[in-house]
Amino acid sequence: MPFLRLLFLFLFPLYTFTASAQSNTTTAKQDSTTLSEALLLKDQQQQRIDSLVKQQLKKELASATGNTKKTIELEDKLRQLAVADSLRNIAQQQKLIQLKKTAKGYPVFLNHDTLFYIYTRTGSFNAKDRSAAIANKIEKLYNDPFFRPDSLSIAENEGSYDVLYKKSEVIVSIGNLDALWFGKSNQQLANEYLQKIKKSILDERNAHSLSNLLKRIALVALIITVLVIIVWLLNRIFRRSAALIMANKEKYVHGFRLKKIKIITAEHLETALLKLNTLIKIVFIVLIAYLSLPLLFSIFPETEAWTGTLLHWILAPLRSAGAAVVNYLPDLFKVLVIYLIFRYLLKGIRYLFYEVKRSNIQFRGFHPEWAIPTFNILRFVLYAFMLVLVFPFLPGSSSPAFQGVSVFLGILISLGSSSAISNIVAGLVITYMRPFKIGDRVKIGEVVGDVMEKSMLVTRIKTIKNEDITVPNSMVLSASTVNYSSHTKNEKQGLIVHYNVTIGYDVPWQKVYDLLTAAAVKTVHILDEPKPFVLQTSLDDFNISYQINAYTKEANRQALIYSNLLENIQDTFTAAGIEIMSPSYHVVRDGGKEDKTNG
Repeated sequence: MPFLRLLFLFLFPLYTFTASAQSNTTTAKQDSTTLSEALLLKDQQQQRIDSLVKQQLKKELASATGNTKKTIELEDKLRQLAVADSLRNIAQQQKLIQLKKTAKGYPVFLNHDTLFYIYTRTGSFNAKDRSAAIANKIEKLYNDPFFRPDSLSIAENEGSYDVLYKKSEVIVSIGNLDALWFGKSNQQLANEYLQKIKKSILDERNAHSLSNLLKRIALVALIITVLVIIVWLLNRIFRRSAALIMANKEKYVHGFRLKKIKIITAEHLETALLKLNTLIKIVFIVLIAYLSLPLLFSIFPETEAWTGTLLHWILAPLRSAGAAVVNYLPDLFKVLVIYLIFRYLLKGIRYLFYEVKRSNIQFRGFHPEWAIPTFNILRFVLYAFMLVLVFPFLPGSSSPAFQGVSVFLGILISLGSSSAISNIVAGLVITYMRPFKIGDRVKIGEVVGDVMEKSMLVTRIKTIKNEDITVPNSMVLSASTVNYSSHTKNEKQGLIVHYNVTIGYDVPWQKVYDLLTAAAVKTVHILDEPKPFVLQTSLDDFNISYQINAYTKEANRQALIYSNLLENIQDTFTAAGIEIMSPSYHVVRDGGKEDKTNG
Protein backbone atom coordinates (compact mmCIF):
# COMPACT_ATOMS: atom_id res chain seq x y z
CA MET A 1 0.00 0.00 0.00
CA PRO A 2 2.79 2.57 0.74
CA PHE A 3 4.19 1.84 -2.70
CA LEU A 4 0.79 2.48 -4.34
CA ARG A 5 0.45 5.75 -2.43
CA LEU A 6 3.87 6.92 -3.56
CA LEU A 7 3.05 5.91 -7.13
CA PHE A 8 -0.23 7.86 -6.99
CA LEU A 9 1.50 10.92 -5.51
CA PHE A 10 4.03 10.79 -8.33
CA LEU A 11 1.63 10.16 -11.22
CA PHE A 12 -1.20 12.52 -10.22
CA PRO A 13 0.86 15.76 -10.49
CA LEU A 14 2.35 14.47 -13.74
CA TYR A 15 -1.13 13.81 -15.17
CA THR A 16 -2.38 17.19 -13.93
CA PHE A 17 0.61 18.95 -15.47
CA THR A 18 0.10 17.15 -18.81
CA ALA A 19 -3.61 17.94 -18.91
CA SER A 20 -2.90 21.55 -17.96
CA ALA A 21 -0.27 21.82 -20.69
CA GLN A 22 -2.66 20.44 -23.30
CA SER A 23 -5.40 22.79 -22.11
CA ASN A 24 -3.02 25.75 -22.22
CA THR A 25 -1.92 24.81 -25.74
CA THR A 26 -5.53 24.62 -26.95
CA THR A 27 -6.39 27.92 -25.26
CA ALA A 28 -3.33 29.57 -26.80
CA LYS A 29 -4.36 28.46 -30.29
CA GLN A 30 -7.90 29.77 -29.75
CA ASP A 31 -6.59 33.10 -28.45
CA SER A 32 -4.26 33.39 -31.44
CA THR A 33 -7.13 32.75 -33.87
CA THR A 34 -9.38 35.28 -32.10
CA LEU A 35 -6.62 37.92 -32.16
CA SER A 36 -6.01 37.40 -35.88
CA GLU A 37 -9.73 37.73 -36.61
CA ALA A 38 -9.92 40.92 -34.51
CA LEU A 39 -6.99 42.44 -36.39
CA LEU A 40 -8.60 41.61 -39.73
CA LEU A 41 -11.87 43.21 -38.60
CA LYS A 42 -9.99 46.28 -37.44
CA ASP A 43 -8.25 46.52 -40.82
CA GLN A 44 -11.59 46.24 -42.62
CA GLN A 45 -13.14 48.94 -40.43
CA GLN A 46 -10.19 51.19 -41.17
CA GLN A 47 -10.58 50.36 -44.85
CA ARG A 48 -14.23 51.45 -44.77
CA ILE A 49 -13.28 54.67 -42.98
CA ASP A 50 -10.58 55.35 -45.58
CA SER A 51 -13.12 54.63 -48.31
CA LEU A 52 -15.47 57.29 -46.89
CA VAL A 53 -12.57 59.72 -46.55
CA LYS A 54 -11.54 58.97 -50.14
CA GLN A 55 -15.06 59.74 -51.39
CA GLN A 56 -15.07 63.01 -49.46
CA LEU A 57 -11.66 63.97 -50.87
CA LYS A 58 -12.83 63.20 -54.39
CA LYS A 59 -15.85 65.50 -53.91
CA GLU A 60 -13.60 68.26 -52.60
CA LEU A 61 -11.22 67.70 -55.53
CA ALA A 62 -14.09 68.06 -57.97
CA SER A 63 -15.19 71.34 -56.34
CA ALA A 64 -11.62 72.72 -56.14
CA THR A 65 -11.33 73.33 -59.87
CA GLY A 66 -9.03 76.30 -60.50
CA ASN A 67 -7.40 76.15 -57.06
CA THR A 68 -4.07 74.57 -57.93
CA LYS A 69 -2.66 74.47 -54.42
CA LYS A 70 -5.69 72.76 -52.95
CA THR A 71 -5.89 70.39 -55.88
CA ILE A 72 -2.28 69.27 -55.34
CA GLU A 73 -2.93 68.87 -51.62
CA LEU A 74 -6.05 66.74 -52.18
CA GLU A 75 -4.32 64.59 -54.82
CA ASP A 76 -1.44 63.99 -52.41
CA LYS A 77 -3.87 62.84 -49.71
CA LEU A 78 -5.58 60.50 -52.17
CA ARG A 79 -2.21 58.99 -53.12
CA GLN A 80 -1.36 58.46 -49.45
CA LEU A 81 -4.71 56.73 -48.89
CA ALA A 82 -4.12 54.52 -51.94
CA VAL A 83 -0.67 53.50 -50.69
CA ALA A 84 -2.02 52.83 -47.19
CA ASP A 85 -4.88 50.81 -48.68
CA SER A 86 -2.44 48.76 -50.79
CA LEU A 87 -0.19 48.05 -47.80
CA ARG A 88 -3.22 47.17 -45.72
CA ASN A 89 -4.39 44.67 -48.36
CA ILE A 90 -0.96 42.99 -48.37
CA ALA A 91 -0.99 42.78 -44.57
CA GLN A 92 -4.53 41.38 -44.66
CA GLN A 93 -3.49 38.62 -47.06
CA GLN A 94 -0.55 37.66 -44.85
CA LYS A 95 -2.75 37.59 -41.75
CA LEU A 96 -5.33 35.55 -43.63
CA ILE A 97 -2.69 33.01 -44.70
CA GLN A 98 -1.57 32.60 -41.09
CA LEU A 99 -5.17 32.31 -39.92
CA LYS A 100 -5.95 29.58 -42.46
CA LYS A 101 -3.08 27.49 -41.07
CA THR A 102 -4.66 27.28 -37.60
CA ALA A 103 -8.39 27.85 -38.14
CA LYS A 104 -10.66 24.81 -38.37
CA GLY A 105 -13.67 24.64 -40.66
CA TYR A 106 -16.99 23.35 -39.31
CA PRO A 107 -19.45 21.84 -41.81
CA VAL A 108 -23.02 22.97 -42.29
CA PHE A 109 -24.93 19.87 -43.39
CA LEU A 110 -28.41 18.61 -44.04
CA ASN A 111 -29.02 14.87 -43.63
CA HIS A 112 -25.26 14.13 -43.73
CA ASP A 113 -24.86 16.18 -46.93
CA THR A 114 -22.36 19.02 -46.42
CA LEU A 115 -23.45 22.36 -47.90
CA PHE A 116 -20.51 24.61 -46.94
CA TYR A 117 -18.00 25.27 -44.15
CA ILE A 118 -17.81 28.03 -41.54
CA TYR A 119 -14.31 29.20 -40.61
CA THR A 120 -14.77 32.56 -38.86
CA ARG A 121 -16.61 33.92 -35.85
CA THR A 122 -19.34 36.58 -35.71
CA GLY A 123 -19.68 38.57 -32.53
CA SER A 124 -19.74 36.19 -29.56
CA PHE A 125 -20.42 33.13 -31.78
CA ASN A 126 -17.38 31.11 -32.78
CA ALA A 127 -17.23 29.08 -36.00
CA LYS A 128 -18.47 25.87 -34.35
CA ASP A 129 -21.51 27.55 -32.77
CA ARG A 130 -22.32 29.35 -36.02
CA SER A 131 -22.25 26.13 -38.09
CA ALA A 132 -24.49 24.30 -35.57
CA ALA A 133 -26.99 27.17 -35.49
CA ILE A 134 -27.12 27.47 -39.29
CA ALA A 135 -27.56 23.68 -39.67
CA ASN A 136 -30.46 23.70 -37.19
CA LYS A 137 -32.21 26.51 -39.06
CA ILE A 138 -31.79 24.76 -42.43
CA GLU A 139 -33.15 21.52 -40.93
CA LYS A 140 -36.23 23.43 -39.69
CA LEU A 141 -36.78 24.75 -43.23
CA TYR A 142 -36.47 21.19 -44.56
CA ASN A 143 -39.04 19.94 -42.05
CA ASP A 144 -41.41 22.87 -42.71
CA PRO A 145 -44.29 21.40 -44.79
CA PHE A 146 -45.10 24.86 -46.16
CA PHE A 147 -41.56 25.69 -47.26
CA ARG A 148 -41.26 27.52 -50.59
CA PRO A 149 -37.85 28.13 -52.22
CA ASP A 150 -38.78 31.64 -53.35
CA SER A 151 -39.32 32.59 -49.68
CA LEU A 152 -35.54 32.74 -49.32
CA SER A 153 -33.97 36.12 -50.05
CA ILE A 154 -30.88 38.26 -49.42
CA ALA A 155 -30.81 41.57 -47.55
CA GLU A 156 -27.97 43.96 -46.71
CA ASN A 157 -27.51 44.85 -43.05
CA GLU A 158 -24.86 47.44 -42.13
CA GLY A 159 -22.23 46.12 -44.53
CA SER A 160 -23.06 42.43 -44.01
CA TYR A 161 -25.52 40.34 -46.02
CA ASP A 162 -28.16 38.05 -44.51
CA VAL A 163 -29.96 35.10 -46.08
CA LEU A 164 -33.56 35.53 -44.89
CA TYR A 165 -36.59 33.29 -44.85
CA LYS A 166 -39.85 35.14 -45.42
CA LYS A 167 -37.85 38.38 -45.07
CA SER A 168 -37.74 38.05 -41.28
CA GLU A 169 -35.87 34.96 -40.09
CA VAL A 170 -32.09 35.12 -40.54
CA ILE A 171 -30.75 31.78 -41.74
CA VAL A 172 -27.11 32.77 -42.19
CA SER A 173 -25.30 36.07 -41.92
CA ILE A 174 -22.24 36.75 -44.10
CA GLY A 175 -19.77 39.18 -42.60
CA ASN A 176 -16.65 40.80 -43.96
CA LEU A 177 -14.43 38.03 -42.56
CA ASP A 178 -16.47 35.35 -44.36
CA ALA A 179 -16.12 37.12 -47.69
CA LEU A 180 -12.45 37.91 -47.10
CA TRP A 181 -11.78 34.23 -46.28
CA PHE A 182 -13.06 33.07 -49.67
CA GLY A 183 -11.82 36.11 -51.59
CA LYS A 184 -15.33 37.18 -52.58
CA SER A 185 -17.68 40.03 -51.84
CA ASN A 186 -20.32 39.67 -49.15
CA GLN A 187 -23.10 39.70 -51.74
CA GLN A 188 -21.45 37.03 -53.92
CA LEU A 189 -20.97 34.69 -50.96
CA ALA A 190 -24.55 35.30 -49.76
CA ASN A 191 -25.94 34.41 -53.23
CA GLU A 192 -23.80 31.28 -53.30
CA TYR A 193 -25.05 30.14 -49.87
CA LEU A 194 -28.65 30.92 -50.87
CA GLN A 195 -28.46 28.69 -53.96
CA LYS A 196 -26.82 25.86 -51.99
CA ILE A 197 -29.52 25.98 -49.31
CA LYS A 198 -32.32 25.96 -51.90
CA LYS A 199 -30.80 23.11 -53.90
CA SER A 200 -30.05 21.00 -50.82
CA ILE A 201 -33.58 21.29 -49.40
CA LEU A 202 -35.22 20.54 -52.76
CA ASP A 203 -32.89 17.59 -53.46
CA GLU A 204 -33.46 16.08 -50.03
CA ARG A 205 -37.23 16.47 -50.29
CA ASN A 206 -37.20 14.90 -53.71
CA ALA A 207 -35.02 12.06 -52.45
CA HIS A 208 -37.46 11.36 -49.60
CA SER A 209 -40.63 11.56 -51.64
CA LEU A 210 -43.11 8.68 -51.48
CA SER A 211 -42.54 7.60 -55.09
CA ASN A 212 -38.78 7.47 -54.61
CA LEU A 213 -39.23 5.61 -51.33
CA LEU A 214 -41.32 2.93 -53.08
CA LYS A 215 -38.72 2.65 -55.84
CA ARG A 216 -35.98 2.19 -53.27
CA ILE A 217 -37.94 -0.48 -51.43
CA ALA A 218 -38.47 -2.34 -54.71
CA LEU A 219 -34.76 -2.07 -55.52
CA VAL A 220 -33.85 -3.41 -52.06
CA ALA A 221 -36.22 -6.35 -52.57
CA LEU A 222 -34.61 -7.06 -55.95
CA ILE A 223 -31.09 -6.98 -54.50
CA ILE A 224 -32.08 -9.31 -51.64
CA THR A 225 -33.73 -11.70 -54.11
CA VAL A 226 -30.60 -11.79 -56.27
CA LEU A 227 -28.50 -12.33 -53.13
CA VAL A 228 -30.67 -15.27 -52.05
CA ILE A 229 -30.40 -16.82 -55.53
CA ILE A 230 -26.60 -16.45 -55.50
CA VAL A 231 -26.37 -18.06 -52.04
CA TRP A 232 -28.61 -20.92 -53.22
CA LEU A 233 -26.41 -21.47 -56.28
CA LEU A 234 -23.27 -21.42 -54.13
CA ASN A 235 -24.77 -24.03 -51.80
CA ARG A 236 -25.55 -26.29 -54.76
CA ILE A 237 -22.07 -25.85 -56.25
CA PHE A 238 -20.29 -26.64 -52.98
CA ARG A 239 -22.59 -29.58 -52.23
CA ARG A 240 -21.57 -31.05 -55.59
CA SER A 241 -17.89 -30.43 -54.84
CA ALA A 242 -18.28 -32.18 -51.45
CA ALA A 243 -19.93 -35.14 -53.19
CA LEU A 244 -17.04 -35.29 -55.70
CA ILE A 245 -14.52 -35.34 -52.86
CA MET A 246 -16.30 -38.26 -51.19
CA ALA A 247 -16.80 -40.11 -54.49
CA ASN A 248 -13.10 -39.90 -55.43
CA LYS A 249 -11.59 -40.73 -52.06
CA GLU A 250 -10.01 -43.88 -53.55
CA LYS A 251 -7.61 -41.61 -55.47
CA TYR A 252 -6.04 -40.40 -52.25
CA VAL A 253 -6.38 -43.65 -50.29
CA HIS A 254 -2.68 -43.46 -49.40
CA GLY A 255 -3.05 -40.01 -47.92
CA PHE A 256 -0.51 -37.28 -48.43
CA ARG A 257 3.18 -38.17 -48.34
CA LEU A 258 6.33 -36.10 -48.50
CA LYS A 259 8.95 -38.48 -49.88
CA LYS A 260 8.66 -41.44 -47.46
CA ILE A 261 7.03 -39.54 -44.64
CA LYS A 262 3.24 -39.85 -44.29
CA ILE A 263 2.05 -36.34 -43.48
CA ILE A 264 -1.68 -37.10 -43.27
CA THR A 265 -3.79 -40.24 -43.51
CA ALA A 266 -6.50 -40.79 -46.14
CA GLU A 267 -9.33 -40.32 -43.61
CA HIS A 268 -7.84 -37.11 -42.28
CA LEU A 269 -7.19 -35.86 -45.81
CA GLU A 270 -10.82 -36.45 -46.78
CA THR A 271 -12.03 -34.66 -43.63
CA ALA A 272 -9.65 -31.75 -44.26
CA LEU A 273 -10.84 -31.37 -47.87
CA LEU A 274 -14.49 -31.39 -46.79
CA LYS A 275 -13.80 -28.77 -44.11
CA LEU A 276 -11.87 -26.67 -46.62
CA ASN A 277 -14.80 -26.93 -49.03
CA THR A 278 -17.19 -25.70 -46.30
CA LEU A 279 -14.82 -22.90 -45.29
CA ILE A 280 -14.52 -21.61 -48.87
CA LYS A 281 -18.30 -21.67 -49.20
CA ILE A 282 -18.74 -19.65 -46.00
CA VAL A 283 -16.09 -17.13 -47.11
CA PHE A 284 -17.83 -16.63 -50.46
CA ILE A 285 -21.25 -16.19 -48.84
CA VAL A 286 -19.97 -13.75 -46.21
CA LEU A 287 -18.02 -11.78 -48.83
CA ILE A 288 -21.01 -11.50 -51.17
CA ALA A 289 -23.30 -10.50 -48.29
CA TYR A 290 -20.80 -7.90 -47.09
CA LEU A 291 -20.34 -6.43 -50.57
CA SER A 292 -24.11 -6.22 -51.00
CA LEU A 293 -24.42 -4.05 -47.88
CA PRO A 294 -22.82 -0.94 -49.48
CA LEU A 295 -25.17 -1.40 -52.42
CA LEU A 296 -28.17 -1.55 -50.09
CA PHE A 297 -26.99 1.40 -48.00
CA SER A 298 -26.40 3.54 -51.09
CA ILE A 299 -30.09 3.30 -52.00
CA PHE A 300 -31.35 5.35 -49.04
CA PRO A 301 -30.01 8.89 -48.44
CA GLU A 302 -29.89 8.34 -44.66
CA THR A 303 -27.47 5.43 -45.00
CA GLU A 304 -25.62 6.54 -48.13
CA ALA A 305 -22.75 7.90 -46.04
CA TRP A 306 -22.11 4.39 -44.69
CA THR A 307 -21.34 3.04 -48.15
CA GLY A 308 -17.87 4.51 -48.34
CA THR A 309 -17.13 3.43 -44.76
CA LEU A 310 -18.04 -0.20 -45.42
CA LEU A 311 -16.02 -0.30 -48.62
CA HIS A 312 -13.11 1.37 -46.86
CA TRP A 313 -13.13 -1.29 -44.13
CA ILE A 314 -12.56 -4.07 -46.65
CA LEU A 315 -10.57 -2.23 -49.32
CA ALA A 316 -8.17 -0.37 -47.03
CA PRO A 317 -6.68 -3.55 -45.51
CA LEU A 318 -6.44 -5.12 -48.97
CA ARG A 319 -4.65 -2.04 -50.34
CA SER A 320 -2.33 -1.97 -47.34
CA ALA A 321 -1.59 -5.69 -47.66
CA GLY A 322 -1.00 -5.39 -51.40
CA ALA A 323 1.28 -2.38 -50.96
CA ALA A 324 3.16 -4.18 -48.18
CA VAL A 325 3.66 -7.25 -50.39
CA VAL A 326 4.89 -5.15 -53.32
CA ASN A 327 7.22 -3.12 -51.11
CA TYR A 328 8.57 -6.31 -49.53
CA LEU A 329 9.48 -7.98 -52.84
CA PRO A 330 13.08 -6.58 -52.95
CA ASP A 331 13.71 -7.80 -49.39
CA LEU A 332 12.07 -11.14 -50.21
CA PHE A 333 14.47 -11.57 -53.13
CA LYS A 334 17.42 -10.93 -50.78
CA VAL A 335 16.06 -13.51 -48.31
CA LEU A 336 15.70 -16.10 -51.08
CA VAL A 337 19.26 -15.48 -52.30
CA ILE A 338 20.65 -15.90 -48.76
CA TYR A 339 18.57 -19.06 -48.23
CA LEU A 340 19.72 -20.66 -51.50
CA ILE A 341 23.38 -19.91 -50.76
CA PHE A 342 23.19 -21.53 -47.33
CA ARG A 343 21.11 -24.44 -48.58
CA TYR A 344 23.63 -25.52 -51.21
CA LEU A 345 26.51 -24.82 -48.83
CA LEU A 346 24.92 -27.20 -46.31
CA LYS A 347 24.39 -29.80 -49.04
CA GLY A 348 28.12 -29.76 -49.80
CA ILE A 349 29.06 -29.96 -46.12
CA ARG A 350 26.56 -32.78 -45.56
CA TYR A 351 28.06 -34.80 -48.43
CA LEU A 352 31.55 -34.32 -46.97
CA PHE A 353 30.64 -35.47 -43.46
CA TYR A 354 28.59 -38.45 -44.65
CA GLU A 355 31.59 -39.59 -46.67
CA VAL A 356 33.66 -39.30 -43.50
CA LYS A 357 31.04 -41.39 -41.69
CA ARG A 358 31.30 -44.10 -44.39
CA SER A 359 35.12 -43.93 -44.06
CA ASN A 360 35.42 -42.95 -47.73
CA ILE A 361 37.20 -39.80 -46.56
CA GLN A 362 39.51 -39.98 -43.56
CA PHE A 363 41.17 -37.32 -41.43
CA ARG A 364 43.87 -38.21 -38.96
CA GLY A 365 42.50 -38.04 -35.40
CA PHE A 366 38.90 -37.58 -36.58
CA HIS A 367 36.77 -40.65 -35.84
CA PRO A 368 33.90 -41.55 -38.23
CA GLU A 369 31.32 -41.49 -35.41
CA TRP A 370 32.10 -37.80 -34.92
CA ALA A 371 30.92 -36.97 -38.45
CA ILE A 372 27.15 -36.65 -37.89
CA PRO A 373 27.35 -34.79 -34.52
CA THR A 374 29.92 -32.40 -35.98
CA PHE A 375 27.71 -31.86 -39.03
CA ASN A 376 24.72 -31.14 -36.77
CA ILE A 377 26.71 -28.57 -34.80
CA LEU A 378 27.98 -26.91 -37.96
CA ARG A 379 24.47 -26.92 -39.44
CA PHE A 380 23.08 -25.22 -36.32
CA VAL A 381 25.80 -22.55 -36.46
CA LEU A 382 25.16 -21.90 -40.17
CA TYR A 383 21.39 -21.70 -39.64
CA ALA A 384 21.93 -19.25 -36.78
CA PHE A 385 24.22 -17.14 -38.98
CA MET A 386 21.65 -17.28 -41.80
CA LEU A 387 18.94 -16.10 -39.39
CA VAL A 388 21.14 -13.17 -38.35
CA LEU A 389 21.53 -12.18 -42.01
CA VAL A 390 17.83 -12.67 -42.82
CA PHE A 391 16.41 -11.02 -39.68
CA PRO A 392 16.76 -7.36 -40.86
CA PHE A 393 14.78 -8.22 -44.02
CA LEU A 394 11.82 -9.80 -42.17
CA PRO A 395 8.55 -7.79 -42.20
CA GLY A 396 8.25 -5.67 -39.07
CA SER A 397 11.69 -6.62 -37.75
CA SER A 398 12.52 -2.96 -37.09
CA SER A 399 9.28 -2.27 -35.19
CA PRO A 400 9.57 -1.81 -31.39
CA ALA A 401 6.85 -4.44 -30.83
CA PHE A 402 8.74 -7.10 -32.83
CA GLN A 403 11.99 -6.28 -31.05
CA GLY A 404 10.27 -6.32 -27.66
CA VAL A 405 8.75 -9.74 -28.30
CA SER A 406 12.13 -11.05 -29.51
CA VAL A 407 13.86 -9.83 -26.33
CA PHE A 408 11.08 -11.28 -24.16
CA LEU A 409 11.30 -14.68 -25.86
CA GLY A 410 15.10 -14.63 -25.53
CA ILE A 411 14.88 -13.93 -21.78
CA LEU A 412 12.17 -16.57 -21.38
CA ILE A 413 14.23 -19.21 -23.19
CA SER A 414 17.43 -18.33 -21.33
CA LEU A 415 15.70 -18.55 -17.93
CA GLY A 416 13.83 -21.76 -18.69
CA SER A 417 16.50 -23.71 -20.53
CA SER A 418 19.49 -23.69 -18.17
CA SER A 419 19.20 -27.42 -17.44
CA ALA A 420 18.56 -28.20 -21.11
CA ILE A 421 21.65 -26.23 -22.14
CA SER A 422 23.78 -28.04 -19.56
CA ASN A 423 22.53 -31.36 -20.95
CA ILE A 424 23.30 -30.24 -24.52
CA VAL A 425 26.83 -29.21 -23.57
CA ALA A 426 27.28 -32.51 -21.73
CA GLY A 427 25.96 -34.36 -24.80
CA LEU A 428 28.57 -32.64 -26.98
CA VAL A 429 31.35 -33.51 -24.55
CA ILE A 430 30.19 -37.15 -24.37
CA THR A 431 30.08 -37.34 -28.17
CA TYR A 432 33.73 -36.38 -28.49
CA MET A 433 34.81 -38.39 -25.41
CA ARG A 434 33.39 -41.56 -27.04
CA PRO A 435 32.77 -43.44 -23.74
CA PHE A 436 30.22 -45.74 -25.40
CA LYS A 437 28.31 -46.40 -28.60
CA ILE A 438 24.79 -47.45 -29.45
CA GLY A 439 24.31 -51.11 -28.42
CA ASP A 440 27.09 -51.16 -25.81
CA ARG A 441 26.44 -52.73 -22.40
CA VAL A 442 27.26 -50.01 -19.87
CA LYS A 443 26.88 -49.14 -16.22
CA ILE A 444 26.13 -45.49 -15.46
CA GLY A 445 25.88 -44.89 -11.74
CA GLU A 446 23.62 -47.69 -10.53
CA VAL A 447 22.02 -48.30 -13.95
CA VAL A 448 23.20 -51.29 -16.03
CA GLY A 449 21.90 -51.98 -19.51
CA ASP A 450 22.34 -51.57 -23.25
CA VAL A 451 22.59 -48.10 -24.83
CA MET A 452 19.52 -47.69 -27.08
CA GLU A 453 19.70 -43.98 -27.92
CA LYS A 454 22.23 -41.20 -27.50
CA SER A 455 20.80 -37.71 -28.17
CA MET A 456 21.94 -34.19 -27.37
CA LEU A 457 19.85 -34.14 -24.17
CA VAL A 458 19.59 -37.69 -22.80
CA THR A 459 20.93 -41.23 -23.06
CA ARG A 460 18.37 -44.05 -23.09
CA ILE A 461 19.36 -47.41 -21.56
CA LYS A 462 17.44 -50.69 -21.74
CA THR A 463 18.06 -53.07 -18.82
CA ILE A 464 17.94 -56.89 -18.98
CA LYS A 465 14.44 -56.64 -17.49
CA ASN A 466 13.28 -54.55 -20.48
CA GLU A 467 13.20 -51.38 -18.39
CA ASP A 468 13.70 -48.22 -20.45
CA ILE A 469 15.71 -45.77 -18.34
CA THR A 470 16.38 -42.19 -19.46
CA VAL A 471 19.56 -40.65 -18.04
CA PRO A 472 20.24 -36.89 -18.55
CA ASN A 473 23.59 -36.28 -20.23
CA SER A 474 24.71 -34.01 -17.40
CA MET A 475 24.32 -36.98 -15.02
CA VAL A 476 26.19 -39.25 -17.45
CA LEU A 477 29.07 -36.78 -17.55
CA SER A 478 29.23 -36.35 -13.77
CA ALA A 479 28.86 -40.07 -12.90
CA SER A 480 31.37 -42.86 -13.49
CA THR A 481 30.66 -44.91 -16.61
CA VAL A 482 31.64 -48.58 -17.08
CA ASN A 483 31.63 -49.89 -20.65
CA TYR A 484 31.47 -53.70 -20.76
CA SER A 485 31.52 -53.82 -24.57
CA SER A 486 34.57 -51.72 -25.42
CA HIS A 487 36.99 -54.72 -25.29
CA THR A 488 34.71 -57.18 -27.10
CA LYS A 489 35.07 -55.67 -30.57
CA ASN A 490 37.54 -56.15 -33.37
CA GLU A 491 40.73 -58.05 -32.40
CA LYS A 492 40.61 -57.34 -28.69
CA GLN A 493 40.65 -60.20 -26.15
CA GLY A 494 37.15 -59.60 -24.78
CA LEU A 495 35.40 -58.94 -21.49
CA ILE A 496 36.49 -60.99 -18.44
CA VAL A 497 33.59 -62.49 -16.51
CA HIS A 498 34.55 -63.66 -13.03
CA TYR A 499 33.07 -65.29 -9.96
CA ASN A 500 34.34 -66.13 -6.44
CA VAL A 501 33.87 -69.50 -4.73
CA THR A 502 35.25 -70.77 -1.40
CA ILE A 503 36.67 -74.28 -1.00
CA GLY A 504 38.01 -75.97 2.13
CA TYR A 505 41.69 -76.35 2.97
CA ASP A 506 41.42 -80.12 2.55
CA VAL A 507 41.09 -79.82 -1.26
CA PRO A 508 44.32 -79.25 -3.23
CA TRP A 509 44.33 -75.93 -5.00
CA GLN A 510 45.53 -77.55 -8.27
CA LYS A 511 42.37 -79.65 -8.38
CA VAL A 512 40.22 -76.60 -7.72
CA TYR A 513 41.96 -74.80 -10.59
CA ASP A 514 41.23 -77.69 -12.95
CA LEU A 515 37.58 -77.96 -11.93
CA LEU A 516 36.90 -74.20 -12.22
CA THR A 517 38.63 -74.05 -15.59
CA ALA A 518 36.63 -77.03 -16.86
CA ALA A 519 33.38 -75.41 -15.69
CA ALA A 520 34.29 -72.16 -17.47
CA VAL A 521 35.17 -73.93 -20.72
CA LYS A 522 31.76 -75.64 -20.79
CA THR A 523 29.96 -72.28 -20.34
CA VAL A 524 28.23 -70.80 -23.42
CA HIS A 525 29.83 -67.76 -25.10
CA ILE A 526 33.13 -68.30 -23.21
CA LEU A 527 36.17 -68.13 -25.48
CA ASP A 528 38.64 -71.01 -25.69
CA GLU A 529 41.40 -68.52 -26.38
CA PRO A 530 42.53 -66.75 -24.32
CA LYS A 531 42.06 -69.61 -21.85
CA PRO A 532 40.18 -69.15 -18.57
CA PHE A 533 42.36 -68.68 -15.48
CA VAL A 534 41.93 -68.86 -11.72
CA LEU A 535 43.12 -66.48 -9.00
CA GLN A 536 43.25 -67.03 -5.27
CA THR A 537 41.85 -63.91 -3.64
CA SER A 538 42.01 -64.69 0.10
CA LEU A 539 42.92 -67.29 2.76
CA ASP A 540 40.08 -67.20 5.26
CA ASP A 541 39.65 -68.92 8.62
CA PHE A 542 37.89 -72.00 7.31
CA ASN A 543 38.36 -71.89 3.53
CA ILE A 544 40.19 -70.45 0.57
CA SER A 545 38.58 -67.95 -1.91
CA TYR A 546 39.12 -68.76 -5.57
CA GLN A 547 38.12 -66.50 -8.51
CA ILE A 548 37.42 -67.99 -11.94
CA ASN A 549 38.09 -65.58 -14.85
CA ALA A 550 37.03 -66.25 -18.43
CA TYR A 551 36.89 -64.23 -21.64
CA THR A 552 33.77 -63.53 -23.71
CA LYS A 553 32.83 -61.41 -26.70
CA GLU A 554 29.15 -61.28 -25.72
CA ALA A 555 29.05 -58.51 -23.12
CA ASN A 556 25.32 -58.01 -23.68
CA ARG A 557 24.64 -61.62 -22.50
CA GLN A 558 26.38 -61.47 -19.14
CA ALA A 559 23.31 -62.59 -17.20
CA LEU A 560 23.03 -65.78 -19.30
CA ILE A 561 26.79 -66.39 -19.13
CA TYR A 562 26.95 -66.00 -15.33
CA SER A 563 23.92 -68.23 -14.84
CA ASN A 564 25.40 -70.99 -17.03
CA LEU A 565 28.82 -70.60 -15.38
CA LEU A 566 27.33 -71.12 -11.91
CA GLU A 567 25.41 -74.15 -13.15
CA ASN A 568 28.62 -75.68 -14.54
CA ILE A 569 30.58 -74.94 -11.35
CA GLN A 570 27.97 -76.72 -9.24
CA ASP A 571 27.83 -79.71 -11.59
CA THR A 572 31.63 -80.02 -11.85
CA PHE A 573 32.30 -79.86 -8.10
CA THR A 574 29.39 -82.16 -7.28
CA ALA A 575 30.70 -84.74 -9.76
CA ALA A 576 34.17 -84.49 -8.13
CA GLY A 577 32.70 -84.90 -4.62
CA ILE A 578 33.94 -81.51 -3.41
CA GLU A 579 31.75 -79.21 -1.33
CA ILE A 580 31.49 -75.56 -2.16
CA MET A 581 31.70 -73.87 1.19
CA SER A 582 29.99 -70.59 0.37
CA PRO A 583 27.75 -69.45 1.86
CA SER A 584 27.68 -70.93 5.36
CA TYR A 585 25.18 -73.74 5.97
CA HIS A 586 24.44 -76.60 8.40
CA VAL A 587 24.40 -80.22 7.22
CA VAL A 588 23.66 -83.47 9.04
CA ARG A 589 26.04 -86.22 7.90
CA ASP A 590 25.28 -89.93 7.79
CA GLY A 591 25.51 -91.16 11.35
CA GLY A 592 23.63 -88.21 12.87
CA LYS A 593 26.61 -85.97 13.54
CA GLU A 594 25.97 -82.32 12.75
CA ASP A 595 28.75 -80.45 11.04
CA LYS A 596 28.92 -76.70 10.49
CA THR A 597 30.41 -75.46 7.27
CA ASN A 598 31.45 -71.82 6.90
CA GLY A 599 31.71 -70.12 3.56
